[in-house]
Amino acid sequence: MVSGHAWHQLATRPARHVGENTGMELVPIEQDGTVRLTGIEMPEICGGIVEATTALYRRIGFSEPWICYLAVEDQAVVGTCGFAATAAEGSAEIAYFTFPGGEGQGVATRMAAALIALSSRETASVGGRFIAHTLPAEGASTAILKKLGFEFEGPVQHPEDGEVWRWRRPALA
Repeated sequence: MVSGHAWHQLATRPARHVGENTGMELVPIEQDGTVRLTGIEMPEICGGIVEATTALYRRIGFSEPWICYLAVEDQAVVGTCGFAATAAEGSAEIAYFTFPGGEGQGVATRMAAALIALSSRETASVGGRFIAHTLPAEGASTAILKKLGFEFEGPVQHPEDGEVWRWRRPALA
C-alpha cells in the first residue's frame, strides 16, 4: 500500500465502467492527483504514476475524457492508461502500461480498447482520430494496435523518445 505521497485517495466521482464483458474499470486520475479507489490497495508504482500524470496535466491541460486513468480488474489495479494528447488539435494520442505481473494477459489490449470506447464519440465530434506511438520494431504494442484497427503511418521523431513508429485509427471505425 502506498502512503506518504502528495496525492490521495478520495471518493470524488464514480469510476468509468467500460465494457460490460471486460470487467475493467477506468478510474480517473483527477487534475489534483486524487484517485477514487475505495477498498482497493494501491500498488507502490501508483505514486510515481500519479505524480507524472499531474505534471502531464500541467503541460497539456485537463480535458475530459482525454485524461489519464488507473485500470482496475478483479479489485486490483492492473495498469494505467490515458491520453498523452487531447483531440483538440485533431488527434487523441493513447498510451497504456500494464503493471509488472500482468503482462501477456490481454490487460494492455483491454485498456486501449477501453480508452477508445470511452472517447470515440467526443474525439469524432472534434474531427479527430486516435494515434499511438510504439518502439520502432514489431512487438506486443504493435500487435495490440493492429488488433484494434490501427494502421501503421510511419516512423517519426518524438521529442522525448527519439525515433518511434506512429499508428492511426479513425475515431469511429
